[in-house]
Parts: sequence; C-alpha cells; structure tokens
Amino acid sequence: MMADPDFWNDGEKAQEIINKNNALKEIVNGFHALEEKYENIDVLIEMLKEESDKESEEELIAQVNQLSDDTNAFELKMLLDGEFDANNAILELHPGAGGTESQDWGEMLLRMYQRFADKRGFKVETLDYLPGDEAGIKSVTLLIKGHNAYGYLKAEKGVHRLVRISPFDSSGRRHTSFVSCEVTPELNNDNIAIEINSEDIKIDTYRASGAGGQHINTTDSAVRITHTPTGIVVTCQNERSQIKNREQAMKMLKAKLYQRKIEEQEAELAQIRGEQKEIGWGSQIRSYVFHPYSMVKDHRTNAETGNTGAVMDGDIDLFIDAYLKSQL
Repeated sequence: MMADPDFWNDGEKAQEIINKNNALKEIVNGFHALEEKYENIDVLIEMLKEESDKESEEELIAQVNQLSDDTNAFELKMLLDGEFDANNAILELHPGAGGTESQDWGEMLLRMYQRFADKRGFKVETLDYLPGDEAGIKSVTLLIKGHNAYGYLKAEKGVHRLVRISPFDSSGRRHTSFVSCEVTPELNNDNIAIEINSEDIKIDTYRASGAGGQHINTTDSAVRITHTPTGIVVTCQNERSQIKNREQAMKMLKAKLYQRKIEEQEAELAQIRGEQKEIGWGSQIRSYVFHPYSMVKDHRTNAETGNTGAVMDGDIDLFIDAYLKSQL
C-alpha cells in the first residue's frame, strides 16, 4: 500500500497506515529481540556448566531478570487487541463533592496521568480546563495521543479515592476525596456508525479560560455541545478556531455516545445471563491512602503497592497490567 503512487493523495489515511505499519514492526522486532535475549542466556548457561565463576553467575541473573521484565512488557502489549485499543485516548477528570480538597486531588491525578503519558512517549493536549476556586481543578479534558493510549488508559475509568491529612485543614484532620475519571477512545468519523440529529444537540460558545494568551481570552472560541436526549455534555477550548473546537467536540460526543451504546449492550447481555455485572462511571476502582499508612490498592484486581510517591509520579503500570490480565 505504501508503494502505491497514489498513497499520499489522502495524507490523513496515509499517516494512519504508516502508524499501523510501525506498530506491527514494533511487535515483530520486539519478539525477535526477546528470542535473541533468550538465546544469549542459553549460551551463557552452557558456558557456566563447563566453567562457573561468580561474575558470570551475576551476569546470568541480571539477564534473566531483564528478560522477565521485557517479556511481561511484551505480553502486556499483546493484550491490547481490542477494537479501539490502538487509538488515542480522551481522558476527563471530575472532582466530587468536597470543594478545594477534591479539586486539589483532581490536579494531583492530572499530574499523575501527564507523567504516565510522558514516560510512554505519548503527547498530551489539554482540550478543556476549568481551574478550581482556590486550588486544583474543577474539571479537565485531555487528549492523549500515542499508539495504544486508549488500550492502556481504559483501565483507569472509574472513581479514584484519596485518604490523607488535608493541607487545607488548619486542624490537621484526615479527609477523604473522590475524583471521577472517564476514558473514551478518540474516533475518526469512519470508525463508528453513530448518527447525531442536529435537533438533538445544543451548541454554546464562550470565552476560553486558563492559559493561552490574549487571543484565547478575548474571543468566543470555546465550544460546549449538549446532547439533549442523553444529557451528555462535551466541551473543547484547545484550538483558537471555533470551527476546530466544534469539530473536536463533535468527535468527543460521538465517542461518548458509542461508549454508552456498548455499555448498554453489555448490561443487556449480563442481564440475559443473570450476571451481577457493574457497568458505569460511578464505581470506585482504586484507593490512594497517604495517612495513617501509605498504600495504593486497586479494588478490582487487589493489586497494591506501598510506594505512593512512585504512583503519583506516573508509575501506574502495575495496576494497568493487573487490570488487562483480569479481562482475559
């Protein structure tokens, strides 16, 4: 396909094919790299059988540990075979009741996901940002671009609970805060068959808030779209152009409507099977405890760690890995 003389006539489609090709190459090359490491270990074992020394034994242990880590990472990548796993991800954070305390927790999670994206080599765009009154955020919407971004981050959908001594409480009391995380794949118009009637949506424009320079705060470039039948609301203020913000907001709305459709189908199948299957945005998935002890625990998989600092710095692979394996 890439050798076709007309390949670049459609630049967007051409880039999609190139990205898919690169992703397949990464899988094949990754597998061959694992094979090569395994063969090197096999040779080293045979050498140690003939003549053993401490330095070679330590090297063998190091190589085996590295192969184990690399194999686990490769296995995790292979689990991302869902229909939209390879797509970019739209991630939203919405603090619950609790004012400044919950809004600050929202900003902490925002940083955690930004750090996670940086470590993965993903690009992050802020589509919508509403700052808190005193600190933190009231809401934020990120577009996280990269191969398998949605596949990884779909594990984060749900409510995240924080327990800590509040820095905003002069009495030093312990507080519990909640933030809802919503994750949907970014979909191209030809990805899904979702029809949106013009009479079913209400479009509002307003002045963008937050950083962005003089222009972004003096023109009605931000767009809010409300889908009346479902009550779904999407906003975008990332672009200076109102037209581009509207296009992005419509893509977000289609993605949310598609996600809703899938969840309704899953709920219907679960009811037919007689299953007690919880589906929706409201389920608490993970607790982050900073006091009286340090622990982050995922309630779906029981994966946990006492290294809260690393988790808040974006090291959430443990939880994503456990979640994806639990879905097999």
